[in-house]
Amino acid sequence: MQKPSPLSLFFFIRRYRANSKQEAPIYLRLLIAGDTVDFSIKKHAKISNWDASKGRLKGNEMGTKELNNYLLSIEISIKENYKLLQTNSDFVTVQDIKNSYLGVAENPRKKVLDVFKTHNQNIKELIGIDKTETTYTRYETSYKRLQRFIKEKYKRKDMFLDEINHDFIRRYESFIKITYKNTHNTVIKYLKHLKKILRIANANGWMNTDPFLYIKLGEKKVDRGFLTDEELERLSKKSFTTNRLKEVRDCFVFSCFTGLSYSDIAKLTSDNIVIGSDSKRWIKINRKKTNIKSTIPILARTQELIERYKDNEYCQIKGKLLPVKSNQKMNEFLHEIAELTDIKKNLTTHLARHTFATTITLNNGVPIETVSKMLGHSSLRTTRIYARLLDKKVGEDMSKLDAIYSV
Repeated sequence: MQKPSPLSLFFFIRRYRANSKQEAPIYLRLLIAGDTVDFSIKKHAKISNWDASKGRLKGNEMGTKELNNYLLSIEISIKENYKLLQTNSDFVTVQDIKNSYLGVAENPRKKVLDVFKTHNQNIKELIGIDKTETTYTRYETSYKRLQRFIKEKYKRKDMFLDEINHDFIRRYESFIKITYKNTHNTVIKYLKHLKKILRIANANGWMNTDPFLYIKLGEKKVDRGFLTDEELERLSKKSFTTNRLKEVRDCFVFSCFTGLSYSDIAKLTSDNIVIGSDSKRWIKINRKKTNIKSTIPILARTQELIERYKDNEYCQIKGKLLPVKSNQKMNEFLHEIAELTDIKKNLTTHLARHTFATTITLNNGVPIETVSKMLGHSSLRTTRIYARLLDKKVGEDMSKLDAIYSV
């Protein structure tokens, strides 16, 4: 569950509205995730007695203590209202708190991009806590595509939530496919982002229908592939004339023998190398994507690559184990490497993870539970996506069976 944004509040006076007695009206300002709302508490204070830094009256004049106590009671009440609203929704705005405190019925006609924008701001504030930069970037991309869709197809800057219906969603789906040439699964991810925003709106009572009710968001199963033993060896032994290709190849091979993703390899340092209870060297790292700990024994091939770059200038300056390029450069150079090694597969670090799961571990008899722990998966269900049995493994197992029955 998303951690709620903190509420800040303070009292202030509006001096320019002072009366003839130099008494100014007191206002309360509420602040959540950069959004603010001000409203009058229907009380006045002498400008000369107001302490702006504390948001309270100063001095010992008659009524000062009573008014300060009244301000404190408002502050307590507002905070209690915020907690109460949070029990019913994970998306509370400053306007919701104000209306709840004043007992005012709110106009439910909120707009979809406004809600989406606030949602993304909340994610941004949680980067490094329980959200990642990647998650925020994906939702920002999704927001911009929805914004462009509304502008181009409806000629508007935003749309009210109660205008979002089945037809809107289907038109948006077609717009993404045609405009951005996205695959089916990518389109589904953008639709799921919109569905989450509308679910938040429903939970807050800002819309009463579910436009996704009869829309299935099923992703198609995609086989990302993996390298065979022969392809991996060919790639590992290939001689390159440039350091950039050597380094990218080595980072890719490192991923094949550890199962680590691009983002995890990029942040590896010597601090991630530990001595296990077996007195051997291990990699221990919290996966960037899920924050789940991956624990991976260092194989001889893995150690060889670590040793190869221990004196590398880039690694020493950055304090990293490997000279990892940017994700864009990594993918660009991997495409070039595939052509030079005559590998007819789309080389990516995700394919490397599948190679680790399939070729390196599962098909060499490593139990799926062990593979799951090394991959940093939260459940075996996720690991089974990687689980394939090669003909080589099936043949070996059946040969053992044949030996039993041929006696």
